[in-house]
Amino acid sequence: CTVREKPEQKAYSIVGRYQQLKEHNPDAIIGITGCVAQQRGEELLARMPTLDFVLGPGMIHHLPEVLRDMEGGRKGICAVGFENGCPAHLPVPHTPRLRAYVTIMQGCDNFCSYCIVPSVRGRERSRPSSEILAEIDALVRRGTKEVILLGQNVNSYAKHNPGELTFPRLLAKIDEIPGLERVRFTTSHPKDLTKELIEAFGTLEHLCEHFHLPFQAGSNAVLERMNRGYTREQYLTQIRRLREVAPQISITADVMVGFPGEVDDDFRQTLELVQEVEFDGLFSFKYSPRQGTRSAQWQDDCAPEVKQQRLAALQELQRETTLKKNKRLEGTVQEVLVEGSSRNSPRMMMGRTGCNRIVNFSGGTARVGELVMVKIDDGLQNSLRGELRR
Repeated sequence: CTVREKPEQKAYSIVGRYQQLKEHNPDAIIGITGCVAQQRGEELLARMPTLDFVLGPGMIHHLPEVLRDMEGGRKGICAVGFENGCPAHLPVPHTPRLRAYVTIMQGCDNFCSYCIVPSVRGRERSRPSSEILAEIDALVRRGTKEVILLGQNVNSYAKHNPGELTFPRLLAKIDEIPGLERVRFTTSHPKDLTKELIEAFGTLEHLCEHFHLPFQAGSNAVLERMNRGYTREQYLTQIRRLREVAPQISITADVMVGFPGEVDDDFRQTLELVQEVEFDGLFSFKYSPRQGTRSAQWQDDCAPEVKQQRLAALQELQRETTLKKNKRLEGTVQEVLVEGSSRNSPRMMMGRTGCNRIVNFSGGTARVGELVMVKIDDGLQNSLRGELRR
């Protein structure tokens, strides 16, 4: 990942640790794939002699060829860039998976002023719906109960593919696959959220009541500089419509603090939006300039200590909200998809609600992959605790 500075630095640190592995085993093969690879390319090979190959996300399906070339003695391979269309999907795993991720599209056409994704993931490309449906069907036949559809902007799926299914209609087709219990997706862009997609939460049996809908900032002035394409008022209207269709829906989001030009009043508006919506969870970050984006040319005028103070205030508010919402579930009965043993105790099981809350529960032996009903006894900060209802 290179969307923020911190994940990129973590990637370099990991490669440094792997260097020791190669010192003990010269035949070890070390490569970097993904967005850092796409952005830095040949620079990584020059910077890190330990590396054997660099492979961008648009070339990941060429990994078998790269490994064969390396077996033939070739080193220092760099394959970046994007081919026409959406790359062929990777092979379906032979090992059964309770939960599986299925890429339906790649790339982004939004060009938010802070975001490097269009550069490292390319323009929007969608896979054929027939291919997606066949992959999910194969996964379900091997034991998958839940699929998570992936894309940089899933609700613009097939926008450039005349005659293809829209995203809501693709969801409807997936919903009909026998044996599939749950469907989720991420990530969506508020400006592309349609009435048809909102209504899907009230009509599709297996679509989980959980929506990740990044808002990034609560100030219209900041949203305009970010080139987000919607206003604060439009975002709040979408949230209201989602809750009208699915009152129990869990809503999570991404938000950024310290964007260039963000003043105290802009941040106050972000806090007010968070208070008004009462998100179930937030992924919050400090702005960091990314080379190649429009905002990187602007002055990063929010002091580091101010960014940290704003982030701390935002996260404290969200912690309070998350705990309050978890407490509200005490005494209710929730449907849980069993994932396995609890980390807290081998005598307890763990699973998730349709709203994506983790539940640790006791009261009998439930099998992985089962849908069970659990009475919630305790709403904790990061999870729920309960007992299997017989």
